[in-house]
Formats: sequence, structure tokens, C-alpha cells
Amino acid sequence: MGKIVRALSAEGGVLCSAIDSTDMVREMARLHGATPVVTAALGRMTTAVSIMGAMLKYEGDTLTLRINGGGPCGTLTAVSDYRGNVKCCAGDPSANVPLTADGALDVRGAIGSDGSLTVVKDMGLKEPYVGQIPLVSGNIAEDITAYYSVSEQLPTVCALGILFEKSGEVRAAGGYMVQVVPPISDASVKVLDENLAKMDSVQQMLERRLDPSDIALNALEGLGGEILDSWEACYHCDCSRERTERVLISLGKKELAKLAEEQQETEVCCHFCNKKYKFTAEEMLKLLKE
Repeated sequence: MGKIVRALSAEGGVLCSAIDSTDMVREMARLHGATPVVTAALGRMTTAVSIMGAMLKYEGDTLTLRINGGGPCGTLTAVSDYRGNVKCCAGDPSANVPLTADGALDVRGAIGSDGSLTVVKDMGLKEPYVGQIPLVSGNIAEDITAYYSVSEQLPTVCALGILFEKSGEVRAAGGYMVQVVPPISDASVKVLDENLAKMDSVQQMLERRLDPSDIALNALEGLGGEILDSWEACYHCDCSRERTERVLISLGKKELAKLAEEQQETEVCCHFCNKKYKFTAEEMLKLLKE
């Protein structure tokens, strides 16, 4: 299980959300069989969307984060509910690119930087809220920071990180997001800037095994920060046979009849967890009547 922690400054103008997403990212890597570089990219997405989703207010609300940078891993999609439970997928989880000059995983190279970041918030209204910006770097954390500044006019700093074992297994993953909302004083912004400048990278904090509570309070040092709440979240796919039936029905009667005629069995695979659902030709014909 992952752990999400939220802390607020004494004056209420600075909110920091931090997460230990290690178990989430490990489960994602297991389900998708992704290469290390795609695991690093999807892992950052999973970590970020969990924090973003946990800002939603009501049960049933969802947030989808989508990045298409034109790179070999294809479009990355991650979805979170209002408790930060997540699911994700990549266009090509087996994609690979050479290491960078300093021997690091080239996440930007895998994602690409010529494309867009899209955020879709479905809050049960007539139409979902959709915000989109051109990619700034393909770094994900920088792109999310830019999204909040441009699309929602909300000063934000996002930082994400993943550590790997020599074997390529995920050792630890996590991140944090700091947002400034009115009312906020110039003095508080100065303290916050100083705190963020002296904080270690997420990778370094993961190496030191800092708890999300420690990370959140470090960001709010000198601002009277207090922990608001904390809870567990996980990688969770809510697919089902019933949902899959609705997807098939949405194809239309002509396409369903064609599938039933051309093959004795139709297999549908969930992009988020790779679970397979099989439908016989007879079952497909029954769907025609619904």
C-alpha cells in the first residue's frame, strides 16, 4: 500500500502533499512487465496522479493524466480516484532507449518532448474539466508544475523520484507537491522558496528512507506546518466483465455482429491490468439485444 500525507501551514496558504508510492509502482511494473525506463516514466506518472487525485473532493470523482510526447513509449495514461488509488498504462511498455551520458535512465528520451500534457477531471458534472498544455520538457514533474501554473493559475512545485535495484527492480518511489493558495504573505513565500532550495532531491530523500510526513513538514519548516491527514492508497484497476460488456456494446450493433460472425471467441484485454475477458460468438449476439 502507498501512503499519502497532507500538511498545511499555520496561516493556511501552503499545502504540501507527499507520498510513498513504492508498492504502487512495484505493482504497476509487475502487471505491465515494463522496461526500467518505462517503469520510471509510468512510476512518476503514477506517483503524481495519486497526489493530484487525492485533491478531489467527492467519492466518484476521478482525475486522468495523459502525456503524449512522441517518444517510443507512446502515450502514457494514469487515472486516480479521490483517495489516490491509481491505474495506468503505456502505449508500448516494452520500449527502450539508451542510457544518458551519465548512465541514468533516459525518461525524457522515452517520453519525448514534442507533444502535450492533458488533465481530465470527471467530477460528475455534465462535462468533465479538460486542461491541456504543450510539454515543457518531458520530465513529468516539470510538466505538471507548468500545468498548474498555466492551466489552473495555481503556483505549484512538483518533485518525483524512483530508485532501482541493480537487478532493475523498484527499490523505492515517492514524491511531493507544494501549492500556494490565498491568503499568503510574501514572507511565507520567501521561507518556502528557501526550504525547497535546500531540500534534497526525492531520490536522495528516498535513499535516506524519509517518511512522507517528514518530507511534507520539511517543506513547511518555519511555517508552522501541521499534518492534516494521512491514509493508504494502492494500485487498483476497477475493470470487470460488466464494464467490458458495456465497452463492446458501445461499438455498435454492426461491429458486434461482424465480430460474432468472424470469430468463435472474442478476447478483450484491459490496458490497465492486462486481465483478459473472453466472449463467445453466442454471448456477442446476446449483447446485440441489449
